[in-house]
Amino acid sequence: MPELATASDGAQVLEKNGAIGAAIEKLTGLFKDRCSTSMALREQHGHTTTWLKNQPPDAVVFAETTEEVAEAVKICAAHKVPVIAFGTGSSLEGHVNAPFGGVSIDLSRMNNILEVNAQDLDCRVEAGVTRKQLNSFIRDTGLFFPIDPGADASIGGMAATRASGTNAVRYGTMKDAVLGLTVVTADGRIIKTGGRAKKSSAGYDLTRLFVGSEGTLGIITELTLRLNGQPEAISGGVCPFPDVASACNAVITTIQMGLPVARIELLDEVQVRGCNIYSKLDLPETPTLFLEFHGSEAGVQEQSETFSAIAEEFGGGPFKWATAAEDRTKLWAARHDAYWAGKSLKPEASIMVTDVCVPISRLADCVAATAEDIRNEGFLAPIVGHVGDGNFHVQILVNLDDPEEKQRTEDFVGRLALRAIAMGGTCTGEHGVGQGKQKYMAKEHGEALDVMRAVKQVLDPHNLMNPGKILPQS
Repeated sequence: MPELATASDGAQVLEKNGAIGAAIEKLTGLFKDRCSTSMALREQHGHTTTWLKNQPPDAVVFAETTEEVAEAVKICAAHKVPVIAFGTGSSLEGHVNAPFGGVSIDLSRMNNILEVNAQDLDCRVEAGVTRKQLNSFIRDTGLFFPIDPGADASIGGMAATRASGTNAVRYGTMKDAVLGLTVVTADGRIIKTGGRAKKSSAGYDLTRLFVGSEGTLGIITELTLRLNGQPEAISGGVCPFPDVASACNAVITTIQMGLPVARIELLDEVQVRGCNIYSKLDLPETPTLFLEFHGSEAGVQEQSETFSAIAEEFGGGPFKWATAAEDRTKLWAARHDAYWAGKSLKPEASIMVTDVCVPISRLADCVAATAEDIRNEGFLAPIVGHVGDGNFHVQILVNLDDPEEKQRTEDFVGRLALRAIAMGGTCTGEHGVGQGKQKYMAKEHGEALDVMRAVKQVLDPHNLMNPGKILPQS
């Protein structure tokens, strides 16, 4: 990025004198009080739920339409000023930090649900709509949107990071749910990708290029989404196991048998203890699977019984059903609050959160090796994961003011990432790369990383769209 230079304190500053000031002046003229340089607001838009340093932008613009996003991007492009899209700020790998300064474009006011086509099982929403808002809006149609990361994230941010969640094992991830996009490109053009047709053979699949691009290729402003019918019956519950390996082996068998489980989540004994404290549960403090089955009344009963037999084979059980809606809601609320439950185990500590994903056949090996690594390091680090698709998370409670402890934690995260890659997996199953996982991209992708750089160069030749993310410096 030729317009940027490194200051002596390690911060990044604009080399071109007055560029950011001139851009902010024009943005203020266009957006009035919706363009702010307040330090508190800037720090809020640099903040992420992560251990990475807060790197605030120089200004924050609150856009309300796709056309306003395009105008803001054009102004920034004319002055070679970086642009960072902001949804709800719930990312975990520094995605919304501004390491080179620039302008944060906040999309939270773009929260309109534009159309719902119940007969076609699809809808069109603005990027600032959150998953809970969407599901509340469509509840009476008999449909639901199944992608559910723990936070009430914005739909645009979920697409940008290719989010997943507890339902992924049955309903897929954001790459499966997004049919089409409206995107503002680096030069301020407004383009549309995909559409409402369930499949197409017409041209390159630009939709999936932008899904998971973390704002580095363009800013997603509208999305056309695939919806699902609400199941006739839902059953679920919890099943304890003697150790994480047994729980993982039960998951592997469940998936390999083709049992259509909707959700299957692992909580190790440390995470269960945190959930008992934070969410007022009374579960045995042992590795536990949370499960949910969707289908007909007879179907979910048969699935539950089949899983009970699988669990017994691996020393698990008893499987306790939670058929009442309020009981299931309490369980899944506890699962979604796992981050805060983990923190409750050591409130004075910071949390370094990481995730990996491996082929389902290697899940038990990877989780068991990771648990042993945690014990050897003496960490307090709950394990929790969407293990039905081989994805799990580790939350290391760490004193970031202790350089030695911080370094040991970073080394552990590195070993975990490389372990997953060596098993045919990935350094991140759903959190995304951001700043935190860049160092593993070459190991995971090899020569393909140069192809990614080439795509970035064509679509964003001045490296203005969320620079410093995904692609490590070559």
